[in-house]
Amino acid sequence: MATPADWLVPDWPAPPNVRALCSARSGGVSLPPYDSLNLGTHVGDAPAAVQANRGVYANALGARPVFLDQVHGQDCIAITSATADGARADGCVTTERGLACTMMVADCLPVLLCDDYGRAVAAAHAGWRGLAGQGGQGILESVFKSFQAVAPGESACRASKTIAWLGPCIGPQAFEVGPEVKAAFVAHDAQAAALFRPLAGGKFLADLPGLARLRLAALGVSQVYGNDGSRAWCTVVNPSRFFSHRRDRVSGRLAVSVWLA
Repeated sequence: MATPADWLVPDWPAPPNVRALCSARSGGVSLPPYDSLNLGTHVGDAPAAVQANRGVYANALGARPVFLDQVHGQDCIAITSATADGARADGCVTTERGLACTMMVADCLPVLLCDDYGRAVAAAHAGWRGLAGQGGQGILESVFKSFQAVAPGESACRASKTIAWLGPCIGPQAFEVGPEVKAAFVAHDAQAAALFRPLAGGKFLADLPGLARLRLAALGVSQVYGNDGSRAWCTVVNPSRFFSHRRDRVSGRLAVSVWLA
């Protein structure tokens, strides 16, 4: 099935058997304000429309997407063919072919991982809470730990053999946060302070993809592609292409998937 022109096919040096895809708003049957390819069952859309949209998305993948119950936490699970939709986690890994690690987003940052060998894939849902975590241990650290457990190679080289792709999210020109958000990141890494631009009234504009790149670098992952923080990747400022909860409050959800063909 041909995908709509405004969907994103990640441009990253993944092995030939690793596939990835990011949906956009187009191609579905949902009515406004969920128009048209809403993939979230929890946002108030008609269940029949979401089911039809998920069928469109699965056909485009040519694989089975596993949709999780995402709760802005740090839990990561290994998914298999027996894993049902709705498992509660914000990250997942798999080594099974034809099974797509899938994250739904509407401002939070989706992060995909694969290894140079093409034997394992993983995905993470990184809003600021999940990314910051507790004591510097957030969703990316959790997913990477699980990914290391299933990826091949010696422990010392796994990070150097890992490739990451960052999908669309709320951009640094739109992500207004309070001082507690900055404090949560800077407490773990002083370098994070440079990724918060001060505004009047004690608020800040936060660079979510920049913060994710900083966390990945700390893990030793240097091959990072995709979202560079520019406006083209921002869910808020591109309403015709991306859903955004921050912009619309009532909003559909995009999906981002990675799988082994």
